Amino acid sequence: MSNGDRTPQAGEVLTHPAYGLLRPVTDTASVLLCDNPGLMTLDGTNTWVLRGRGSSEMVVVDPGPDDDAHLERLAALGKISLVLISHRHGDHTDGIDQIVDRTGAVVRSVGSGFQRGLGGSLTDGEVIDAAGLSITVLATPGHTADSVCFLVDDVVLTADTVLGRGTAVIDKEDGSLRDYLESLRRLHGLGSRRVLPGHGPDLGDLHEVSEMYLAHREQRLEQVRGALREIGEDATARQVVEHVYTDVDEKLWEAAESSVQAQLDYLLELRR
Repeated sequence: MSNGDRTPQAGEVLTHPAYGLLRPVTDTASVLLCDNPGLMTLDGTNTWVLRGRGSSEMVVVDPGPDDDAHLERLAALGKISLVLISHRHGDHTDGIDQIVDRTGAVVRSVGSGFQRGLGGSLTDGEVIDAAGLSITVLATPGHTADSVCFLVDDVVLTADTVLGRGTAVIDKEDGSLRDYLESLRRLHGLGSRRVLPGHGPDLGDLHEVSEMYLAHREQRLEQVRGALREIGEDATARQVVEHVYTDVDEKLWEAAESSVQAQLDYLLELRR
């Protein structure tokens, strides 16, 4: 019997990963982990469920993939009035239509492609009052162009901008390292909030984690600069990956190429 097939016992304290079980993390935020682990999804996609004290409604952040069991469990939790989308990737968005069919919830995102109902586009700095909570939208492009984080009380839901372990990949289609570094600096300025990521376990200190992320990116940039000095300024992203990412599993090199290409583009921008 898997985690997703059982009911938690009275008084049981759940820890990550708890597949198919609603795991409380704060007084107002709980997580339902989808059983879709992989190289890019880590332990799986975190679907966050937000509800203020005394509220009969819930806000969901990222319904996750089009996974029947996950979405059935999500819909069974109660009245979902609003779904917020952190960014466009399918492991966070493919379940939208099924959860709307099951609940009738309004879905809001940065772009119009994922919106359902009359909620409209998410805008930077907007404060959403729903399910007894005030949720502030924070634009954090870089991982993708449409990436946003959500501030609730003393936590920040960071989706794929800051992960529970490892570091984020810059999307090869519309990601930007320049934007990503600026977004990390913006998050760093929020102080020591709890981090509720899109993948992996929750973390205790946004200030500390974002500082580590910034230092890691600068370290990688220095390594890329060094690689270009050694193998030539016209080196391809793959050549740089093979030179620099020797500490990373080769199964991840394809994903690393995307981040390296973003670094090469960023270094080229700096030289202009």
